[in-house]
Amino acid sequence: MSTSQVRRAADFIWLTGRVLDQRRLEHFLHGSSASEGVEAALAAYETADGAYAYGLEPDIKGPLPQPLTVMTALRLLDEIDALDQQRAEPMIRWLGGHAAADGGLPALLPTMRDFPHPPWIEPPTEPQGGLLPTARIAGLLFKHGVTAPWLTAATEFCWAGLDAMTTTHPYEVHCCVVFLDHVPDRVRAAKAADRLGELVREQELFQGQRVVPGYAETEFHYPYDFAPRPESVAAHWFTDAEMSSSLDRLVADQQPDGGWQISWRRWAPTTESEARPGVTIERLHTLRAWNRLP
Repeated sequence: MSTSQVRRAADFIWLTGRVLDQRRLEHFLHGSSASEGVEAALAAYETADGAYAYGLEPDIKGPLPQPLTVMTALRLLDEIDALDQQRAEPMIRWLGGHAAADGGLPALLPTMRDFPHPPWIEPPTEPQGGLLPTARIAGLLFKHGVTAPWLTAATEFCWAGLDAMTTTHPYEVHCCVVFLDHVPDRVRAAKAADRLGELVREQELFQGQRVVPGYAETEFHYPYDFAPRPESVAAHWFTDAEMSSSLDRLVADQQPDGGWQISWRRWAPTTESEARPGVTIERLHTLRAWNRLP
């Protein structure tokens, strides 16, 4: 990727990004000295009970928090390396209050039906745990040494889900990879990662050819989606040629305006405009991790 391409990506975020996205760009460009700006912008989305809402996750609207939105907040704190026990404590308490009986965390709560939401999402009547978001949340807590009273049960929920898995979909895999990258039992993680990688290849989830049922017609996933960093367990699922080809495609997919496009369905007037700057920052992080930036 050329210097001019990076500059165009930055200009796209300055032009179209929310305050949060612009602060994230500052952190990407300048490192830890810009962390406080990201946290200040993130605080605008915090709810009185320590969770997050108000469109932090562009597809989840309204003032009532959802586990997926809290997961997004944890992802952003991880991005700037600002996730620790004290910072996570309010979110841990909130998530613990919504843990399902099976030990997992639900992705969404029944309260989602009270506000605009994507037409393909049916808010649950009785929330049940899911690997998305439980696996990613647990993985991020392990990564930063954060403890939670419900983390042991959530970990067992993830192991059970991985052991029983016979089919999956890309977003679930992304979350499971975070769990497997950081869960303390590295021997078990390696074995589970091998099985998951075999499933990804069997289902052809990474070749940009097969549309998963329920996904948009253009919602393809590639090796760099599953392994955004070379040290991830998912990096071993792909040959060097497959990974290199996918990164070439990632560079080529930069749009004329400097940003990267979203692949999922647009259901509201702001879906694309709110999501693209964040996607662009994530693409830049992936390219940097794989040594594709100047």
